Amino acid sequence: MILSGTEIRNRLGDDSLKGNLVIRPYSSDCQQPASYDLRAADNVLVPKNTCTLVSSLEWVELSGDLAGTLRCRSSLGRKGILLGGGFVDPGFRGQLTLCLTNMGATDLEIHQGDRIVQMVLHEVRGGTHLYEGRYQDSKGVVEAHQV
Repeated sequence: MILSGTEIRNRLGDDSLKGNLVIRPYSSDCQQPASYDLRAADNVLVPKNTCTLVSSLEWVELSGDLAGTLRCRSSLGRKGILLGGGFVDPGFRGQLTLCLTNMGATDLEIHQGDRIVQMVLHEVRGGTHLYEGRYQDSKGVVEAHQV
């Protein structure tokens, strides 16, 4: 089940361990009918033909019964921006590192506070395992782990 905008607002709280959804700072301007728009934490240039990592402005905490799918906003897609990756596991806490690839004809400037990615929230039933990976409690852009 995808959470509606009303359900997202109803789930907002200050403690994900109590089953709440945490999005800080929350803005009603970013609330969509069935998703929440995440914003850029900083000014970033996304050169054409390049993958650039961008941190979300928002600190997100998902309770054990929520997962998130990240989707590139269509307004950026129309400019040639693609989003790499895009799943947030139950129990995740932190800012999200977003991988934006510019396949457009020109460089793109993203400004702090620009809405760049939609987070669709899904109900998870019967799960007991929470995210405990290396990106837990992320702040700012987190580079990929070298294999």
